[in-house]
Amino acid sequence: MSGRLNSARPYAVGLFRIVLGLLFTCHGAASLFGVLGGAMGTDGGTIEAGTWPGWYAAVIQLVCGALVLLGLATRPAAFLASGSMAFAYFHVHQPNGLWPIQNGGEQAALFCWTFLLLVFTGPGAFALDNVLRLTRTDRTARTETEEDRTTEPVTV
Repeated sequence: MSGRLNSARPYAVGLFRIVLGLLFTCHGAASLFGVLGGAMGTDGGTIEAGTWPGWYAAVIQLVCGALVLLGLATRPAAFLASGSMAFAYFHVHQPNGLWPIQNGGEQAALFCWTFLLLVFTGPGAFALDNVLRLTRTDRTARTETEEDRTTEPVTV
């Protein structure tokens, strides 16, 4: 049983990454564009451009969420997203109480730790990172093969 589960790990991580990226992207889109109910506390509105820290957090949510969703630069994007959620937790929620259940910071804490997990697991299956890596590897192998054919033998 364990062997079968281990062989499915890349696919489970890939699906996990896609769902996580989609959810994070939706938060950014809601705050920046007023879709999906808009920014929290605005009755369907948006966050004013350039306001600290909300607007910058929304940009990080949109961009990093999309990158994670696509599996493109997954680890750096997940690291930035995790850090932004840690900042959100300690700056916005933690002053209102020690525990996430008390201070309304459960979502920020969960996003923080799940993105941090992706930093260490990588993108899993279905990621553009994997496609680009294969393309680069194939291109490098073709170039090396062509060089081998065009190199003249050295005579001593």
